Amino acid sequence: MTKKVTVDKVEYGAGSLPLIAGPCVIESREHSLKMAESIRTITDSLGMPFIYKSSFDKANRTETNSFRGPNIDEGLSILSEIKKEIDVPVLTDVHLPDQCSLVAEVVDVLQIPAFLCRQTDLLISAGETGKVVNIKKGQFLAPGKMIFAAEKVSSSGNENILLTERGTSFGYDLVSDMTAIPTMQTSGYPVIFDATHSSQIPGIDSSTGGQREMIPILAKSAVAAGCDGLFMEVHDNPELAKSDASTQWPLDQLEELLILVKKIFDSVN
Repeated sequence: MTKKVTVDKVEYGAGSLPLIAGPCVIESREHSLKMAESIRTITDSLGMPFIYKSSFDKANRTETNSFRGPNIDEGLSILSEIKKEIDVPVLTDVHLPDQCSLVAEVVDVLQIPAFLCRQTDLLISAGETGKVVNIKKGQFLAPGKMIFAAEKVSSSGNENILLTERGTSFGYDLVSDMTAIPTMQTSGYPVIFDATHSSQIPGIDSSTGGQREMIPILAKSAVAAGCDGLFMEVHDNPELAKSDASTQWPLDQLEELLILVKKIFDSVN
């Protein structure tokens, strides 16, 4: 039995398919507000619950001089404005235990990056905030092992946990095994599928590449496999995105894809 996890007005495990979406990194205040409003307009028209996501710091960029985003203060200020102006819950990454309490003052969901999903102090600190914690599965980790990451958060007394599948390393590529979704669901927590990071091809020259054209196939497959929600990085001009340019889904194609996945969700539920 999957636990119901509530994020403001968004409820997982309640018969809907929530969407977590937004640009990979906060690029500017104006761009963030525009993206949040545009995505909300689309999800509202489809009756799809929506959580806005964007990172104030991409701490795992391949190159030292890659754009990482604004500082934490500016980033949280922008996310706070999105919450108030667009009236949507917001999600962002945390990388260090001492960031958690500060970030929790603003955001609705603290996200643990895939590379950090075994960092005990970070998971416990995120749990201690009482906020919903979304743990992304490391590419190096078997799906069944995510229960131990969840237990670190729940040891703080916080059961507001989401798990996210984003592919598994196979040599230097990523492979999406859809059996990971029901395997992770045996934990009792809702499982989200990250359709954009799952299309990445790590290690292309000095950056991470990807197969954007495969995103719809992955998203549709995951919904058919029974995921509890979708995660997608979305940008109005992916080719000029300051992070993950090859795997962000174009804003002008978002509605068409969501219509398809919603039909699949309705047919299997």
